[in-house]
Amino acid sequence: MPIQILPDEVASQIAAGEVIERPASVVKELVENALDAGARQITIYVEGAGKHLVEVADDGVGIPSEELKLAVARHATSKLASAHDLFEIKTLGFRGEALASIGSVSRMTLISRQVDEPVGARLVVEAGKVSLTEPAGAPVGTAIRVEDLFFNVPARLKFLKQDITERQQIDALVTRYALAYPQVRFQLTQDGKHTLQTSGNGDRRQVLAALYGVDVAKQMLEVLAEEENLRLTGFISPLMLTRSNRKEITLFINGRWVQDISLTTALLQAYHTLLMVGRYPMAAIFLELPPGEVDVNVHPAKAEVRFRSPDRIFSGVQRAVRRALLAYTPIPQIVSPATWSMRAPAGQIDPAWEMAAGDRVAAPDPAGDALSGAHQDQPSFTGGTLPLLRLVGQVGATYLVAEGPDGLYLIDQHAAHERVLFEKMMAQRSLSIPAQSLLEPAVVQISPSGARLLENQLSILNSLGFHVESFGQNTFLVRAIPALLMGADPASALRVLVEDFEEDESPLQAEIEARLIARVCKRAAVKAGQALSAEEQEALVRNLEACQSPRTCPHGRPTMIHLSVDLLERQFGRRGAR
Repeated sequence: MPIQILPDEVASQIAAGEVIERPASVVKELVENALDAGARQITIYVEGAGKHLVEVADDGVGIPSEELKLAVARHATSKLASAHDLFEIKTLGFRGEALASIGSVSRMTLISRQVDEPVGARLVVEAGKVSLTEPAGAPVGTAIRVEDLFFNVPARLKFLKQDITERQQIDALVTRYALAYPQVRFQLTQDGKHTLQTSGNGDRRQVLAALYGVDVAKQMLEVLAEEENLRLTGFISPLMLTRSNRKEITLFINGRWVQDISLTTALLQAYHTLLMVGRYPMAAIFLELPPGEVDVNVHPAKAEVRFRSPDRIFSGVQRAVRRALLAYTPIPQIVSPATWSMRAPAGQIDPAWEMAAGDRVAAPDPAGDALSGAHQDQPSFTGGTLPLLRLVGQVGATYLVAEGPDGLYLIDQHAAHERVLFEKMMAQRSLSIPAQSLLEPAVVQISPSGARLLENQLSILNSLGFHVESFGQNTFLVRAIPALLMGADPASALRVLVEDFEEDESPLQAEIEARLIARVCKRAAVKAGQALSAEEQEALVRNLEACQSPRTCPHGRPTMIHLSVDLLERQFGRRGAR
């Protein structure tokens, strides 16, 4: 094929593919344009997960009528005049590609009016074809309506995620910008339902309360640090408030949301040795530095940046976050040393473990974290792969030591109890999982993206012993929880289920239930560091022997380590090279 110049239509669609990846990309570009225009109020309306409609209206300075057609042309911008300006960028947009890219893959209507104009102007762009500008009545500002996204490139539609995932992406995006610009009033509506609304009074902690609830907002620790040409502000979570992933870590550089591995690593390093493995903090960090110290012209979506002095920025973030943590973290209490727990004398059983009938042991703990139903109503399982074990004792209030016919078994009490509870709940699933009604319903507020995920799983949660119902914007009412969680905080139990769910996967219904049951069991299982009586230890070992898959917990972690007699003899030099 000979070399040829691409038609403008093809070139526009290629450029759009770099900038507009999904409906959330449209929202991002339009919101950033509104912020650059000095908007104090931004209203976003979405239908059909953004594929049918995205409309963003602002009260910014507007676009002059005579420049409206130029605004949708490629490489047309009011934010750059020369190549030198690329190194002193103070605005969010600067490439002049956003509107042209959006218009090339949708039906876009643009209405704008400046304060000194008697009427506004309207412009329609369909698949890159621009209509004539015509007068239109409009308030001061700009409103852009994007309909039928990717209608002319249907192959792109096939690569989009499920609607719930695309909605979550939009929720998360607007949430980040609401945190970064607390002086701007944001209102997000998806499919006729308000999912986010902020006051715009400039109080960032109030925005946190609107997003995550008052309880979470009160716990967040404020960070404020200033060094040479570097100012850092924001909020980080205390050590007891963590998540199972990094999705709640938000970074802004000069008002621009970025994804930077080095800055995220710096934040996590500040928490080093303070958090459990696999747990991550919540954070909203805002860095301000001279524009010449950061290069934002790296990625078409402007989501990546490069620093002139990355080591200094890395160290500054790490020091600021660490100082805030140490300033707010209380002095740890001295705990008693770990002991080897042997069989307790008769009559010294924790009263919470005693059952009303017989001498069997139940396991509700005041915090909802003790062994539950160790023998009572235990289902009959076949095909166990463990030999009969003789309990020896407990080590470090975390591991059980048992003897088998072929050596020693070190059992992780938390992982083992997870397996026991999981198989019990899975056996009860076909009938009815016992639920414990609350004396007073608990009101739980969740982030917009988490609320959308929870709404999609309400029917499944209700079948698992949770009685949860919607109670307003991003708010839910918990009327009952599974009996296994009796005594636990309903709000934290519900948040645990939401935060760990994989949003991009679409498993079968049975797989969703199994995942949620695994999370309930993880919450209810006895924890590491919890001393167990001899009877409690014995009950756990016997129930583990009865499990169908006793060697791993529901999440795949091993429940035990086997030390064979042969290995012990080799370690003690009884059997080696002769």
